[in-house]
Amino acid sequence: MRVHGIDFTSAPSRRKPIRVAECRLDGGRLSFEGLEGIASLPGFEAFLATPGPWVAGFDLPFTQSRRFLDNIGWPRDWPAFADRLGGLTRAGFRAALEGYKAGRAPGDREHARGYEVGTGAVSPQKLYGVPVALMQFEAVPRLRRAGVHIPGLAEGDRSRVALEAYPGVAARALIGRVPYKSDVKARQTPERAAARRELLGCLTGAEGQRRFGLRVEAPGWLADDPTGDPLDALLCAVQAAWAHRLMEEEPERIAGLDLSEGWIADPDVLGRLRARQGD
Repeated sequence: MRVHGIDFTSAPSRRKPIRVAECRLDGGRLSFEGLEGIASLPGFEAFLATPGPWVAGFDLPFTQSRRFLDNIGWPRDWPAFADRLGGLTRAGFRAALEGYKAGRAPGDREHARGYEVGTGAVSPQKLYGVPVALMQFEAVPRLRRAGVHIPGLAEGDRSRVALEAYPGVAARALIGRVPYKSDVKARQTPERAAARRELLGCLTGAEGQRRFGLRVEAPGWLADDPTGDPLDALLCAVQAAWAHRLMEEEPERIAGLDLSEGWIADPDVLGRLRARQGD
C-alpha cells in the first residue's frame, strides 16, 4: 500500500511547498521512499487525483466543532459543509470567522472539537499563529471535489483514502513538549535540531514501534530541516499507516463510533474518542 504524509500549507510556494512524504506499507513495516514538494494549489489538486490505491494523512482539520457549526448556522453534514466553504471567497471565510468571534466572551470565541481537548491542537477556527482555519478553507473543498473517501465523513473512491493527521500529538507522545521546529530563523537552535533527531530516533526505534505497531524505516536527513516540515510529513504518514492497519485488521475498534465531528488518526486520539462515547 502506498502511504502519503502531507504537511499542508494554505499558500504553497517554491520557498515553502506542501511537503509529501512518500512511503510504502508492507505488513508491519513502513518504508520511506521519497519527499516531494508541491508548490501550488493546482498541484495539490493533481496530487489528489492520482489513481489509487493509496491512503494519506493530512495535517489540517477536516471539520469544525459542532458548537461552532450550530451557532453560525453552517451544516454539520461534511459534504454540505465542504460545499459551503467552496462557495466562499477567502476574504468571506475570514470575515465569517472574525464576525462570529466579535462580541463573544473571552474563552468562548474559538471552540475545539470534543476529542481535541488535551491533545495540544488549536481550534479549527484559528486564523493567526498556526492558521489551521485557512488550511481547512483551501484543502477541504478540494478533497470534496476530488471524490476521495474520508472514513466517517464522506463516501468516495475507496482506493483513495484521506485521513486527518496531527504530527504534534505524536511528537508529544514520543519526546514530550520539547520544541523541535520553527519557521523563524532566530528560533532554529541547536537544541531544536537535537530534539528533531531524538524524535526521528524514537519514531524509527522501539518506542515508535510500540506506539504505532509499525517498524518505521526512514533516513536521518529528514530531521535536518529546521522548519520540521519533512519530519512532520513523515509523522503524518505513520499516523495514516497506523489507521489503515487498524481499519483493515481491527475494524471493531472503529465500528459504532460517531466520526461525524472528524477524527485525528492517532492512537491517543482514538482512546479519547472512545472514552467520550462511552466505550
